[in-house]
Amino acid sequence: MSTEPSAEPSAKASTKSALALRVTEDMKAAMRAKDAVRLSTIRMLTAAMKQKEVDERVELTDADVLALVEKLIKQRRDAAAQFEAAGRIDLAVKERAEIEQLSAYLPTQLSSAELEAEIDQVIAESGLSGPAAMGKLMPLLKARLAGRADMGQVSARVKSKLAS
Repeated sequence: MSTEPSAEPSAKASTKSALALRVTEDMKAAMRAKDAVRLSTIRMLTAAMKQKEVDERVELTDADVLALVEKLIKQRRDAAAQFEAAGRIDLAVKERAEIEQLSAYLPTQLSSAELEAEIDQVIAESGLSGPAAMGKLMPLLKARLAGRADMGQVSARVKSKLAS
């Protein structure tokens, strides 16, 4: 009977995604190293992860955590651009530092040539052409390139390919 309670917490811990576990371990390492910037960024990420888990009442998968990291990076990019436009370079630098910390959780980004090849392959596989096909191509590309490319850049490249 005493073995059951100890078995349950370990079973619960194993349901956590590998990426979520990595974030937790990185937070512990940042605490030990007294790295305030990294710790602050990781705490922000863990808060966002917990908020999503509570809101949706689910355990996050690696794909969910990856999507959340991408969302946070996009928010930081937008905020940095706004701060720069307002002349608040100090705050823009802070946002860019957070982007750098969050980027560590993304898979290796595709090179320009690899990205072009993926786009060409999806266009060829789908058989779609013309600017009207963009709405059908982007979901296919998003599923295929999740976390490995900036979807803003992908969208611009797809638009130029479909226009020609």
